[in-house]
Amino acid sequence: MGARRRSRRLAAGLVATGLVFAAAACSGGSESVGGDPNALEVWTRSNPDDAATYDRVFAAFTKKTGIRVDYQPVVNFDQQLQTRASTKDLPDVMINDTALMGSYQSQGLLKPITPDSIAGHDQITAKSWSSTVGIDGKHYGIPYSRQAQTLMIRTDWLRKLGLEAPTTWQEMLAVAKAFATRDPDGDGRADTYGMAVPGSAQNGYAAWWSSSFLWQGGAKIVEPAGGGRYKPAMDSAAAVNTVTWMKDHLFCGDNAVTQPGALTAVTGTATNFRDGNAGMYLTGPYNITTFDQTLGKDTYEVVPAPAGPAGGDVLAEGENVYFGAKTGKAKQEQALAAFLISPEGQRIAMTGENQPVVRIPVNSTLDAATVRDDPRWSVVQKAYEDASQQFPNAVDFAPIKQDTADALNSIFTYCGGDVRSQLKELNETLAGDLKDQDLLK
Repeated sequence: MGARRRSRRLAAGLVATGLVFAAAACSGGSESVGGDPNALEVWTRSNPDDAATYDRVFAAFTKKTGIRVDYQPVVNFDQQLQTRASTKDLPDVMINDTALMGSYQSQGLLKPITPDSIAGHDQITAKSWSSTVGIDGKHYGIPYSRQAQTLMIRTDWLRKLGLEAPTTWQEMLAVAKAFATRDPDGDGRADTYGMAVPGSAQNGYAAWWSSSFLWQGGAKIVEPAGGGRYKPAMDSAAAVNTVTWMKDHLFCGDNAVTQPGALTAVTGTATNFRDGNAGMYLTGPYNITTFDQTLGKDTYEVVPAPAGPAGGDVLAEGENVYFGAKTGKAKQEQALAAFLISPEGQRIAMTGENQPVVRIPVNSTLDAATVRDDPRWSVVQKAYEDASQQFPNAVDFAPIKQDTADALNSIFTYCGGDVRSQLKELNETLAGDLKDQDLLK
């Protein structure tokens, strides 16, 4: 297992080296905008529903400024970005995950940002701006949208069984077991499950979903060690205790409360909550729109994640605005960024018939629940502001997340293994990931 992971890190390093070389020569003038100095090529990682919202945002920007946007929603974003980097022609502006910043910056794909150059920068909180700082202390993105995980739970099931939404791990287990064993849907069959989990190692899902539990247990995957360097932390007592608790109570033996196939499920296939046969789902607020349509607003509620021994912190994520490493359109790029973070731009991106692309607004003058007239969003906003942590995104976190997912998925799949020794092996692998990036303390 360790050799396979090291081989993957080496391959990723070779790809990154090629992209640094390719991106270094990138200069302005994408063919897709016809060399128009007053046009911007903008990419987002979006499906058609998201793209419809972005269309409204960019149309309003063009109407306001006269700057044309050649908008391209890209599903296979990273693959297409690598292709464009190899042709020395990056998009002018990209909107994508905060966690990708370290990877993009290390490959030379991004221009540094001076926050003062963006009108309205002072309406973004220091917490949000902190997620755009690279290893070298410079900013490489502008915050655009933020979110934090919360617990979606079947209110009708709670009422039927005489239960309340859980606030601790112990209460969560009790509710999950009741959902799995006491026929909450009343059909007389044993066909319900405590919680839906996307626990596959694919694309790092096992680490992504487990991270909230790790933090609630007092564990970290990697942690800053001073001087812009990091150290692995998955061999700590807190990590061992937390992973052991997850294995014993969520996935293994008679105590398992997750859906069948949880450890091979990704978010696209862990549909049991949406389908109506799982009672809880720890997930992001982007699912609220979908669940309202499939389950109905009156059948479930959004509550803070149950707290573990170290508290109730959950995974915080979001999207940044990135400027491609090319020159010539700084004023137009800055104008677009200013509109995107403005109250007007954020409101458009949060409302409408299609999927909102801003979840929690980064503009501190806005309140998510007020803009949407939906008090459930105050639960998400409070979780982000008061009880959340994010993956370290100044580093290239992708190999770290994937190696962690591989290890956790294996631990949860093969229940008889020794957690302490398996996490020690993971820690050694994570040290290799950090060393590959010259970030190991």
